[in-house]
Amino acid sequence: MAMLLEDIVQSVELWLKLIKKPEPYVDPNLDPVLLVPGIAGSILKAVDDDGKEERVWVRILGADYKFRTKLWSRFDPSTGETVSMDSKTNIIVPEDRDGLYAIDVLDPDMVIGRDSVYYFHDMIVEMIKWGFQEGKTLFGFGYDFRQSNRFLETLERFAAKLESVYSASGGKKISIISHSMGGILVKCFMCLHSDIFEKYVKNWIAIAAPFQGAPGYINSTFLNGMSFVDGWEQNFFISKWSMHQLLIECPSIYELMACPDFHWQHIPLLEIWREKQDSDGNSKIVLESYVPADSIPVLTEALSMNTVNYDGEIIPLPFNLEILKWANETRKVLSSAKVPPQVKFYNIYGTNLDTPHSVCYGSVEAPVTDLQKLPFFKAKYVYADGDGTVPVESAKADGLNAEARVGVPGEHRGILCDRHVFRILKHWLKADSDPYYDPLNDYVILPTLYEIERHQERGFEVTSLKEEWEIIAADQDDQDTMANRKPLVSSIRVTHVGDDQSSREEAHASVIVHPQSEGKQHVVLSAVSVSASA
Repeated sequence: MAMLLEDIVQSVELWLKLIKKPEPYVDPNLDPVLLVPGIAGSILKAVDDDGKEERVWVRILGADYKFRTKLWSRFDPSTGETVSMDSKTNIIVPEDRDGLYAIDVLDPDMVIGRDSVYYFHDMIVEMIKWGFQEGKTLFGFGYDFRQSNRFLETLERFAAKLESVYSASGGKKISIISHSMGGILVKCFMCLHSDIFEKYVKNWIAIAAPFQGAPGYINSTFLNGMSFVDGWEQNFFISKWSMHQLLIECPSIYELMACPDFHWQHIPLLEIWREKQDSDGNSKIVLESYVPADSIPVLTEALSMNTVNYDGEIIPLPFNLEILKWANETRKVLSSAKVPPQVKFYNIYGTNLDTPHSVCYGSVEAPVTDLQKLPFFKAKYVYADGDGTVPVESAKADGLNAEARVGVPGEHRGILCDRHVFRILKHWLKADSDPYYDPLNDYVILPTLYEIERHQERGFEVTSLKEEWEIIAADQDDQDTMANRKPLVSSIRVTHVGDDQSSREEAHASVIVHPQSEGKQHVVLSAVSVSASA
């Protein structure tokens, strides 16, 4: 029996070897690609004095406790570093899979709801289908997102990464794909180390980068915190309050505030309904509005009494003016950015979603009586077009000489798994074989209805067909003009009569093209075919 069982096991193993998946397609002509994530987009591990490692971002089990004990930090203005409150903890980014592990699935242990912690996962899978190969032409750069985007240690690691990718790929120049705040990090590096950037980089593609800040989102983050995970999963995740206390001491967040020197088409405001006393002692409710530069005293007062209890010690965490000073220096660095002559820059930004632009607290019925109570008020937004996080106006204003800027309908993090974005990237990375594809005039056809019916009617065979499509493309025309246009209707009729007059075929088709609205155009095709045979 034992021998029979062993034979069966060997047979199964041989069978498995025979049906194993073929080796993935590898295109040796592709240039290497380096993926750079945005804020909160890298796995972080805590290492203690004994060398013991544990993942502290992202994790579900014990997430909030580990987050507070290991990641809560204080800013050191003498070095520009954000240092963990736990003096025995050192935060590192894992380098497994040539850096891809840290930016792929942020909690690899999750089974249910795993897609909520995907970062570059879908893009990595897609690029491997195109012929990219991990460790040869596909790499990742994770980093401690608590730190400033011009933090010396991060930039030194980035320089070393560029050199190692260049060597691993046989001396080929690199295409960088950055997402969100990763675009600010790459831009800082390009400013401060333009010689290294030009030596190793061929293309830089920025996706959903907040080049002039994310005004509404960041203002509410300072006052109310933020959730990295939406939906039911956030109940098992980091609380908004815990995230709030971390981000108040993060230079990277201050560097995402609305740029006060940018010429906004619509200036982002911090608005507060307040109760005021007039000269006669009568109270009235007024709406106070603060432009970015004037909102600092409000944030300072609102967070002046903010504290955390860390290991039994009450630690004040007010709005940090030292970090603000550091962030203002970062903006000065970014304002001098220029793309080196040998490097091509591309910009993809998200559109078609309501995106926080200005933020308002209180109401006529419930005004704010004490600024220190602002963190307990729910934010209400004035929205602009964008990706839900970064307004289009900010994402487009890169201040660089761009080869192309393309808007894609999509959500800030969801845009990383958008098929339209994949099509554009495939073209820019020269991983396709269509020399005529133009991302600027791109369109996507989505089938919305398909019906076909056949039946016999008095000796005739009748076939009817109805198809509907939605064509999504950039809407360059004036919306009012488009709305007033009438649908375009075209039709065609074809008749065929047999030589012996015994058979007859007839077909009629009509196409209705409805006016384009918000980048979408509806097309309806109806066709009927009638045939008879004696």
